Amino acid sequence: MRVRLIIDSTADLPENVKRKLDVVPLTVNFGNEEYLDGVTITHEEFYEKLIETDVLPHTSQASPEMFRRAYDRVTAAGDSAVVLTIAGALSGTYQSAVIAAQGYENVYVVDSRSAAIGTGILARLALRLIAGGLSAGEVAEKLEEERENVYVIALLDTLEYLQRGGRISKTAAIAGGLLGLKPVLCIEHGEIKALGKARGSKQANNLLAQEIEKAGGVDFSRPILLGYTGLSDRLMQKYIQDSASLWQHSTDELTGTIIGSVIGTHAGPGAVAVAFFKKK
Repeated sequence: MRVRLIIDSTADLPENVKRKLDVVPLTVNFGNEEYLDGVTITHEEFYEKLIETDVLPHTSQASPEMFRRAYDRVTAAGDSAVVLTIAGALSGTYQSAVIAAQGYENVYVVDSRSAAIGTGILARLALRLIAGGLSAGEVAEKLEEERENVYVIALLDTLEYLQRGGRISKTAAIAGGLLGLKPVLCIEHGEIKALGKARGSKQANNLLAQEIEKAGGVDFSRPILLGYTGLSDRLMQKYIQDSASLWQHSTDELTGTIIGSVIGTHAGPGAVAVAFFKKK
């Protein structure tokens, strides 16, 4: 019996990794236009529409039926499954996965308590554990333990999309834009928190470095993943260069990937993020 990993489409991973997994898509809506995330609209196409249109998209949770289809494919092959979803506090997708799992044996649902690249590094850890010979139940138990150590920190390039989504006032967005303020956010234990604002890229990168140190530092023995929103990874590559002192003596390679629609809707293009496991 093989152990299979099922994720929802909000988990951001390099494409060469993601295509090997069973992925359950969420729905993305631009007005009356409806798309299956990662199926009928790519991340690049999503950002093209986000930039071009005045309509702010919204995403809908994956349905129990979508998860049941994935479970049927796994169980029909005689395999077991670990199901890793976006934080239940951020989406009803986790609940859909739990509802769908009723009546199935050897299907274990785990709330990542994270999102995007945060769920992504948990998925990469899950793949390591599966390769190490752990059962589905053992992998799920380990993920529930390790998710408490996942930390995601992001630097936004603009306040516009937070304002359009009603997260901040228009006045605050205009003032922040005039002052060149870039908000720094984190996802920890399933909650999105504001850490502060920085003026200019250099100060913002310094603030990111400070927050990583405050979190306890990076456990380089476990997966690390960087992410970016928009159509170019230029700002992410600049961040890697500017923060070289954090990484250069501890890892040979930093992997990056585009961040999908759920986070991208509110962050807007030009955001940079890093997900890592904190040192214990």
